[in-house]
Amino acid sequence: MSTNNTYIATFFTHYDAICFSKELAAQGWDTELMPVPRKFSSSCGTCVRFSGSGDPIELQRDSIEQIIHMDTSAVLWDNR
Repeated sequence: MSTNNTYIATFFTHYDAICFSKELAAQGWDTELMPVPRKFSSSCGTCVRFSGSGDPIELQRDSIEQIIHMDTSAVLWDNR
């Protein structure tokens, strides 16, 4: 039995956030574009909240600033 976890990916540009959201949705992840929560910094102010049972580290891209686990606020990927 796999568990769905929720993550936030922050980006350097708004365009990268939109592209990433579309890419994840096509792969079956649940996604939502939203403003970055205040406790996480971001260059562009837009993030993608996504959830699923896959490994978020496999989703890392140069366009992503950070990938953060929502429940623990742990930074899983930092490209700053």
